[in-house]
Amino acid sequence: MHSLDLDYNKTFFLKSYSKIIDIDIHDGYEIPFLGYSNSGKSSVINALTNRKQLARFSKTPGRTQLINFFQVCPGFRIVDLPGYGYTQVPIFIKKKWQKIIVNYLKKRNQIKTFVLIMDIRYPLKKLDQNIINIAMKKKVFIIILLNKCDKLKMQNRQKQFNIVYKQLKLFLNFFEVLLFSSHKKIGISQFKLILNNFYNTYI
Repeated sequence: MHSLDLDYNKTFFLKSYSKIIDIDIHDGYEIPFLGYSNSGKSSVINALTNRKQLARFSKTPGRTQLINFFQVCPGFRIVDLPGYGYTQVPIFIKKKWQKIIVNYLKKRNQIKTFVLIMDIRYPLKKLDQNIINIAMKKKVFIIILLNKCDKLKMQNRQKQFNIVYKQLKLFLNFFEVLLFSSHKKIGISQFKLILNNFYNTYI
């Protein structure tokens, strides 16, 4: 069977959910996109799909408050989860978002890999590490995108990459770490290759 290169430009919005129990999509496989609310998560999805408004984003972090499903092709989905850690919302809302994310990650058997997006200047913060722990327990691969790398000089990019790599090197069978920039399209091709590999493995 020949491997297939997916056309991410054809990705389209499927449905939004506010509760895990309401999700009525059960076939195929999905890849959740996670990150702090200022990590540029929605911009990563838009850059991947070459669709500027597919995952709506705002200058105000924390805009995504629902679980948003997008179909790349039949049986293969991207899931945009609420950004976590945004400080400008009441604590009970923040905890509600975090609970939704954790429940989704633990309960959805359709998940085959996580995409964890970090601002390269502030990687591996507390909630990022919580997500990594969930993935490890679930034995799910993680693609870590060190986003906004265009904001750093080359030497500093590599320094930040090495910090993350060093902390995760004992678990490299479960991780791929990429320098990434939604704005400058850095790392897009490599990211697509990895996603295609997962598609061809599981679909």
